[in-house]
Amino acid sequence: MRRLIIIAGPTAVGKTAYAIRLAQELDTEIISCDSRQFYQEMDIGVARPSPEELAAVKHHFIACRSVTKPYNVYDYEHDVLRLLDTLFEKHETVIAAGGSGLYIDAICNGINIMPDPTPELRAELSSRIANGELPALLDELKQLDPEYYAIVDRNNPIRIQRALEVIRTSGQPYSKLIGKPLPKRNFEISIIVLDRERDEMRDRIYRRVDMMVDNGLLDEAQGLLPFRNINTLNTVGYRELFEYFDGKCTLEEAITNIKNHTWQYAKKQVTWLKRYERMYSSFFRSCEIFSSFFRSCERTKARKHAGRGQNG
Repeated sequence: MRRLIIIAGPTAVGKTAYAIRLAQELDTEIISCDSRQFYQEMDIGVARPSPEELAAVKHHFIACRSVTKPYNVYDYEHDVLRLLDTLFEKHETVIAAGGSGLYIDAICNGINIMPDPTPELRAELSSRIANGELPALLDELKQLDPEYYAIVDRNNPIRIQRALEVIRTSGQPYSKLIGKPLPKRNFEISIIVLDRERDEMRDRIYRRVDMMVDNGLLDEAQGLLPFRNINTLNTVGYRELFEYFDGKCTLEEAITNIKNHTWQYAKKQVTWLKRYERMYSSFFRSCEIFSSFFRSCERTKARKHAGRGQNG
């Protein structure tokens, strides 16, 4: 039975370490579903797995392209499904790990093709964002699609704009379109959502930000200044340092902002991932519960093999 195990959870929860351990136990490979780890120039700020971790288990979709070559979720879905066909020829089980909910959705369910807005609508929304009207657009989104408003990153104007483009063009809530049923996958899906106590999670995030700074995050962000207007760089950990480089805040303020924004993002990830509990029967909030389930599946499979051997 072909099975894809998704290791999900908020940032800094420990997905990488658990995914590697499980992949080693199952002798399989890992697909990243972290939308910022795709890029070669982004390392420290996106907590890319270390060289030792990458050497321990074969990873895919890590540092595989430049920030100058944008990569969208539709292309990702196509590329992952094609890769899975190849990996399932060698492995019964494959692991995907990451915290980008939209990209996890792309693997599990597919992404609906959204209607394109008119150039006039796109220009209007872009102009309003540039003129500081993002709060007004957020109010509009809240009225038209409260479900998506509850989970969207409100510091990401690109996502706000895209949702409003789709809503105004289609006349339907964006959340309804992205949740529309799609054809089933030809493999089983199990989802493990890692979680920790709230205070522990916040402490892990704050300590990881300090570690990133100690490991050279400022130099990495400085090197990415020429690309700051690319949407990929509108990312927590980089945009706050760009403001520091512009003289808009002190370094201490920038680091505090990174910590606070990362914590806010982690809480939104938790909200997004709660949906999977309703969508999948093989959903686990505990690694230990999943391990018991998986061992049970392996014993069942072994008994079936033994039965076929005796019948033969």
